[in-house]
Amino acid sequence: MTTPAPLTDTHALHLHRARASTFFLQEAAADEIQDRLGMVNRSFTKPAIVTPFHQVWAGRMSDARICPDAETLALSEQAHDLVIHAMGLHWANDPVGQLIQCRRALKPDGLLIVACLGGRTLEELRSCLGQAEIAVSGGLSPRIAPMGEIRDLGALLQRAGLALPVADGLSLNVEYRDAWHLMRDLRAMGETNALASRQRTNGSRQLFEETTRLYRDHFSTQDGRIKATFEMVFLTGWAPDESQQKPLRPGSAKQRLADALAVPETPLPD
Repeated sequence: MTTPAPLTDTHALHLHRARASTFFLQEAAADEIQDRLGMVNRSFTKPAIVTPFHQVWAGRMSDARICPDAETLALSEQAHDLVIHAMGLHWANDPVGQLIQCRRALKPDGLLIVACLGGRTLEELRSCLGQAEIAVSGGLSPRIAPMGEIRDLGALLQRAGLALPVADGLSLNVEYRDAWHLMRDLRAMGETNALASRQRTNGSRQLFEETTRLYRDHFSTQDGRIKATFEMVFLTGWAPDESQQKPLRPGSAKQRLADALAVPETPLPD
């Protein structure tokens, strides 16, 4: 078997993250995760956090083990009752492998919560860059990482062997002065292009001026600013345990649904 080409240039990604100075997306994800944990009727005593930005979590869960989202996670098997994978999965070359390692680090009936960027993220910039590049150079090059849809990301939980999987999303609609302002902010967040197949030279000024024009024409607010969408996807799953609820065996029901609803039953045609 041949090894597939990596999606992400991890060296470039590390360099981008090292210069990051703005963390509002990571802070928003951390706030949402902590709100969700507050709704779980359980106390966690051995948490672990997988994150590329340890400074965001350092003051939030003082007893947590914090490790980077490297290809091999520095987590011991069955050592934690809670693992949080925070805002790194969308850059992973092996997202299923990341989830499997998290599951192995969980004690039976331990909880995994994942936050990552989803497929609608930067949909406006993706559209404008694509149109601009076609107009300027007659072709397309990879400039924004492909990100998973909620349904596809939720399916990864099952592939990783997690029980009771749940996936949902939250859209953040942010306004910027113009497309240049947005791209500078992405650089400050450490979220600029780190695709392995990216062009190694910067695009022409004409490309970005055309992108800015298209963005202004199609995605402006009433006061002349531009809109940018960041979709955060949250995945929740549990390490399998005998104490968890199980689906009933097909055919084991003792009452017909039609009787319970007091409606006539209509047979389906053959």
